[in-house]
Amino acid sequence: MEWMAGMTLNTMKSTETKKFKIQLISLQNELKALQESSRDSTKPVELDQSRVGRLSRMDEMQGQQMAQASARRRQQQLTMIDGALRRIESGEFGICCICGEEIDSRRLAANPITTRCIGCVEE
Repeated sequence: MEWMAGMTLNTMKSTETKKFKIQLISLQNELKALQESSRDSTKPVELDQSRVGRLSRMDEMQGQQMAQASARRRQQQLTMIDGALRRIESGEFGICCICGEEIDSRRLAANPITTRCIGCVEE
């Protein structure tokens, strides 16, 4: 703990921010890999009933819809991660976009892509 006594708040904040950046980049890489591996499941379903029965085709279409919804959620998350990484680079990470106050580090630890403090979320 002695090493912490000499650290300024900015250094501590910088160390914490680096951890969030590593976490965000890791999550971003995971989502991109998942996106690549699930590309086939979002392709259009063939209408050839001689190859697949009607119920099987309906199941396949339902699976396709679920895969497309997952792909949209992943893309939305990637967009939010990009925004968080830009805020880290600009020095605005951890600042509420509504009130301008600092977002609690516990909230950021739970969800590093958040842009609002707990007070502004509850309003």
